[in-house]
Amino acid sequence: MTTKEESTNKLIEQALTATTIAVIGCSTSPGKPAHDVPAYLIKHGYDIIPINPFAKQIFDTTAYDSLSAVPDDYTIDVINVFRPSEEVANIVESVIERHTQVDDSEIIWLQRGIRDNAAASKASKTGIDVVQDRCLKVAHEAHTKTDSDALG
Repeated sequence: MTTKEESTNKLIEQALTATTIAVIGCSTSPGKPAHDVPAYLIKHGYDIIPINPFAKQIFDTTAYDSLSAVPDDYTIDVINVFRPSEEVANIVESVIERHTQVDDSEIIWLQRGIRDNAAASKASKTGIDVVQDRCLKVAHEAHTKTDSDALG
């Protein structure tokens, strides 16, 4: 039997093997976590799909108004959320809709300080895993450090 922490760690490892991450709430402003975390992920080989209704482009990439505006031929592995907890329920609804129609979006990652247990439970019931209240950049750095420690 695995503990909740072991299960979470496996889910984090699975998320870190992703190639394409849609970032809901991606920012155009350097210095904001919603800009700097995706920029870090790009530097580490991830494809980022920025979602921000107020931007045309972020990181020289088309920014989409919403998750539903992202073309179906883009395969999204992880949905990284930089929006207030109060918006998570609606975001989860849009992820469930995409997951059902396109069969991608296997993981929702809610950044540090963002949590909605009811929405996470609803996502889980539809086969979408959820990481809450954790920074994807910090998880990547820890994972990378662990991998290099194992090598050396």
